[in-house]
Amino acid sequence: MRVLIVEDDPLIADGLKLGLRRMGYTVDIADSAEAALAFMPGEAFDIALVDIGLPKADGIDLVKGLRASGERLPVLILTAKADVEYIVQALDAGADDYMVKPYRLPEVAARIRALIRRANALADACVCHDGLRLDTRSRTATLNGKPLDLTNREWAILELLVLASPAVVAKEKLVQSLSGWDKDMTPNAIEVHVSRLRAKLAPGSIVIRTVRGIGYRVDAPTL
Repeated sequence: MRVLIVEDDPLIADGLKLGLRRMGYTVDIADSAEAALAFMPGEAFDIALVDIGLPKADGIDLVKGLRASGERLPVLILTAKADVEYIVQALDAGADDYMVKPYRLPEVAARIRALIRRANALADACVCHDGLRLDTRSRTATLNGKPLDLTNREWAILELLVLASPAVVAKEKLVQSLSGWDKDMTPNAIEVHVSRLRAKLAPGSIVIRTVRGIGYRVDAPTL
């Protein structure tokens, strides 16, 4: 398996490289986001270990750029920044996991193995439904080939409805699913998000139907 380390501190980068090579990994090092991107076109990596505090463009910018380009490479953030805001920013940007320095090499290796297993399992984790394409790994969507701009809440609702199609998803289930990370979620809020989703899906053939007294459903895809 091939690992790309994106780290501007040579001591840390070389230490990781040495340890991972002893475990059988092939390792390359990039000391900036620009250098990392230069590797991508012609190289096939299994995972990238990315530091946030890179010169010029930081690690979060790098992850955003990778995801915007459609790159599905698993990304493990390794950084000294332990603040929750950095963790949230990194994960929202598309990183798959986050470790705070100092870390132990065996745990890094275990995280690498877990992320690669998950990436392989989700390699085909794209749901297509009448012109709508949901990539459940990168959490991106397209409608008739064009990017669909969704908020986190809209994405969560649409994913639940499409995966359940043509079954009805109870409004209470939607509330419960989103309440895990949004304590302010209410049935009325669900109605607002569904209304906005309908507007965004209008150019396509997907319709979110209201089932009175129960919830919502999306029709089965046409053959």
